Amino acid sequence: MRKWEDLLTFSSIALLLILLNIHSDKLFFRWDLTEEKRFSINPATERLLSNLEGKVAIDVYLDGPLNAEFEHLKTAIQETLEEFKVQANGQLDFRFIDPNDFADVRQKQQFQKSLIEKGIPQTTLYDVGANGEQTQRLIYPGALITYKNKQKGVLLLKGNKAKSAQEQINQSIEGVEFELASVIKDLSNTQEKRIAIVQGHDELKPQELQELTGSLQEKYQINWLTDLSQLNKYDAAIIAQPKKTFRNRDKYFIDQYLINGGNAMFLLDKVQMNKDSIPLGGTYAFGYDLGIEDLIFRLGVRTNVDLIQDQQAGLIEVVAGNFGDKANIKKLPWPYYTYLNTFSEHPIVRNMDVVYGKFVSSLDTVKSVGIKKTPLLFTSNYSRIRPMPNLISLDEIKEASNKELFTKPHIPVAYLLEGTFKSLYANRFPPRGIPKESLIKNSVHPTKVIVIADGDIVKNEFNPITGSVESIEFDRHRGQTLSNLEFVMNALEYLTDQDGLIMARNKKVTLRPLDSFKVREEKAFWQWLNVGVPVVVTALLGVLFVYLRRRRYER
Repeated sequence: MRKWEDLLTFSSIALLLILLNIHSDKLFFRWDLTEEKRFSINPATERLLSNLEGKVAIDVYLDGPLNAEFEHLKTAIQETLEEFKVQANGQLDFRFIDPNDFADVRQKQQFQKSLIEKGIPQTTLYDVGANGEQTQRLIYPGALITYKNKQKGVLLLKGNKAKSAQEQINQSIEGVEFELASVIKDLSNTQEKRIAIVQGHDELKPQELQELTGSLQEKYQINWLTDLSQLNKYDAAIIAQPKKTFRNRDKYFIDQYLINGGNAMFLLDKVQMNKDSIPLGGTYAFGYDLGIEDLIFRLGVRTNVDLIQDQQAGLIEVVAGNFGDKANIKKLPWPYYTYLNTFSEHPIVRNMDVVYGKFVSSLDTVKSVGIKKTPLLFTSNYSRIRPMPNLISLDEIKEASNKELFTKPHIPVAYLLEGTFKSLYANRFPPRGIPKESLIKNSVHPTKVIVIADGDIVKNEFNPITGSVESIEFDRHRGQTLSNLEFVMNALEYLTDQDGLIMARNKKVTLRPLDSFKVREEKAFWQWLNVGVPVVVTALLGVLFVYLRRRRYER
């Protein structure tokens, strides 16, 4: 009887385990126990992946022999993609490929060239071997994403180059989810958002915005707009470096566009000058009256008529006499060319590299009910403000090294404004020809506006020697890569993002480095502890087992 009871009990347990195993896929759950939730993904990313209508294939080209830092990045990418695969319900596959793993040198070169053309630039990896010998190797820390016969490359090694290599890798890890998810979103997007680039007030011309418009066209439908009564048809508007006064009628349409929940980016230069006259003894700089200052003031920001000087400066070429029969050209720091690499913790600018501004002005905030004001960009620790009108000359280069003059740290030069506000025309008559009943006095929907006190961050300059377009992503004088384009694209992503995908840039992975001195001092102790304790415990358990067994059978 007892035998049958044991058999039935065993059969019941076995059957229960089989049933649980069969239905376990329906009871699937994941639990992230890390302090910063590094294995959790943004709800907007989850929605994006769960709604995929086809297979996504991701090839990651970070493989092969890597040092510890890049192995860490590779592991983070793999963990993120594994989480993506789970959320995509089988609609996503990925693999890691070593772009150096080719027997034929020509094939390897062609393949690597194709990666660069697809937006995955190479990085030189330096490493020190066990014998102290330094080696270098080209790696491609990026991925190629394919969806519905469309492909796009994404660079996964980013971060602020002023930081250490370990911190840059950590910043790159924090951005992996957003970089991958944003490309998947672009490839799966069937309804492009519409961006208006406002014209008619001597703004930057199409040839001066070549790089920006090229990047915008990959994600948005863009139009050059002169009739501002049509603004309501667009998801966001860009007003880039206007130099002529806005007519009252145009200002009214911008006001009503924002009141209706429209989004806008203002890139404003408040000071005008003849820049060509600076090397010829100097030029007199004075303020612009753009006619929209009161509207921006209503939103909570005052644009100041001044210029910022910063010791963290770009270079200009100056003729310092002659060298034989040729001009002696030197590259000197020009304090009006500002390297901006102090950012807030907002996802628009988090973990970005330097933004390069030229003749930047300062911004102040003013009281504005219903508007939240978030600073985005700041100057360095050593900067100062020069009120305008004033004389701008190359003699100021001599003062650039005088630390005592640069006493104003972290001056804000870009603000994000969010919320509802009262129309500038609430207590005014609309412009002539516009019915008074069409005026909306208070916000219908919240608006998002970004005000940047420099228009040059998006302006493509032309090389004076070759006549070719110079990238806003590279400073040829310092050989420095820039984040101007990334900043503007992130800003527009935030302005037009209804799903909140950009909030994935808020992910934070805390560095917890080991105390190297403590490791060196206690290394032997912990080695003996890790090796000796298991052996001692095993031996004690063996002795105890033999003792208990002998005692039992002696009875």
